[in-house]
Amino acid sequence: MEITLEKIDLIRKRAAVTYKEAKDALEKNEGDVVEALAYLEELNKIKPENELNTSSFWKKVKRIYIKTNAIRFVVSKDNATLLNIGIPLALLVAIITMPLAIALLILAFFTGCKIRFIKNTGEEYSINSSIDDIANKAGNLADKVAQEIKKI
Repeated sequence: MEITLEKIDLIRKRAAVTYKEAKDALEKNEGDVVEALAYLEELNKIKPENELNTSSFWKKVKRIYIKTNAIRFVVSKDNATLLNIGIPLALLVAIITMPLAIALLILAFFTGCKIRFIKNTGEEYSINSSIDDIANKAGNLADKVAQEIKKI
């Protein structure tokens, strides 16, 4: 059988081999692609099936998802947890419902809710102190507004 560039490319797509290795496998198997692939499989040169179908973009997305899923977005008030979800879900909801998410976040600050980013191990992130500062300022502003309303 004839050895063509198309056959070599086909073998390279299915096996972790160079052009030379693909050509050699075809030559040893008289140009038969299936036999060449079986030969390369014996040499453990065949790519795993999931590696063939996964682009590097999706690998990065999966890696980011796994890392960020270890972070929890927690909203609580008076030691009662109102919301406890992973960051990927929190971001998805925030993106889809952007105006509503912003309004609810502002409402949470003004009603004295605590917003936290917590690791799965229970440790808190340093950004929580900045969130506390914002919450305190929002609480002070809410108190001032309430006092002004009482004067009216």
